[in-house]
Amino acid sequence: MMAAVAARELRDGEVVFVGIGLPNLACNLARRMHAPRLVLIYESGAVGAVPERLPVSIGDPALVTGSLMVCGMADVFQLFLQNGRIEVGFLGGAQVDRYGNINTTVIGSYDRPTVRLPGSGGAAEIAVHAHRTLIVAKLNPRGFPEQVDFITSPGQRSRGAARRELGMPGRGPVKVITDKAILEANGTTGEMTLAALYPGVSAEAVQAGVGWPLTRAPRLGAVAPPSAAELRLLRDVLDPKRLYLRG
Repeated sequence: MMAAVAARELRDGEVVFVGIGLPNLACNLARRMHAPRLVLIYESGAVGAVPERLPVSIGDPALVTGSLMVCGMADVFQLFLQNGRIEVGFLGGAQVDRYGNINTTVIGSYDRPTVRLPGSGGAAEIAVHAHRTLIVAKLNPRGFPEQVDFITSPGQRSRGAARRELGMPGRGPVKVITDKAILEANGTTGEMTLAALYPGVSAEAVQAGVGWPLTRAPRLGAVAPPSAAELRLLRDVLDPKRLYLRG
């Protein structure tokens, strides 16, 4: 469901900074379904990648074969991302808060953390520079606190300041695609609000998965389940070994 919903957010011809996992599935599903001219850029330097099989990491050789360009990581960030050429960025994290801030650094205090996480990588740059960012994460109260323990990747408001005040060029996270619903950034407050529900999911079930009083859109949308064509591509073509579609 999450891969299908994320795929529907992409438009033909867009340039997407994508990682491994569900975002990669979503991009390749979109390219097969409705966006054949989607341009995929990976952090490792593969530009215009057309992997014939599901890559297991950003260093997988499958990303190189048939790509438009292979360059260094510095070129990916400086020439493409910081130069304003990335239209969509996909991000996830250990924590996502009320304003779409993402934490992939530490759980607890920075000086004495209870858990040390992998860190930013390119996520902070993506959150700052991509024209718009899509977050993909499963709902649970620990993963969706009102305020993250550490801001690795900035959302719509960071420490009380809006993105525009901080001089960030990209729109930041516009949607959070979860396993139960879609949260969408409020254009005025920047707060992540409940915008649409998946089949069979109630607003109360979504509220139980976040740590703040969730505001609802005036009209909640209903998200269609994956079509037979989407399911066939995901299960039989894109991830037949269930690397990411576990369970």
